[in-house]
Amino acid sequence: MNRHISLTAAVLAALAIAPAAAIALDAKSAVDAAKTAGVVGEQSDGFLGFVKPSADTALKAAVQEINEGRAALYRQAAAKNGVTVEAAGASAYSTVVQLRLKPGEFYKPANGAWIRK
Repeated sequence: MNRHISLTAAVLAALAIAPAAAIALDAKSAVDAAKTAGVVGEQSDGFLGFVKPSADTALKAAVQEINEGRAALYRQAAAKNGVTVEAAGASAYSTVVQLRLKPGEFYKPANGAWIRK
């Protein structure tokens, strides 16, 4: 129980600084617009994914940039808490990302089907 609370706290702290420190604002803006349009969604592993295929290379780069930033944060949280990177990502999804989803945005639970909130 304490390990879960500690992991959650580490992930929350990491994600709180991510928009300001690790993610370029233009990438975040592009992804936010794509989330609103239903092109990009949040996955249960804590990473962004494409709900619909996109040929937009700038959007693909923005998603990759954000996912790379998240991966670094999950590695840090995992090392600090003695868990796998996958566990840190899943914890971030269930404790932070899922709660921040806005109506109309898509998410993909572990069963694999995209769902609109």
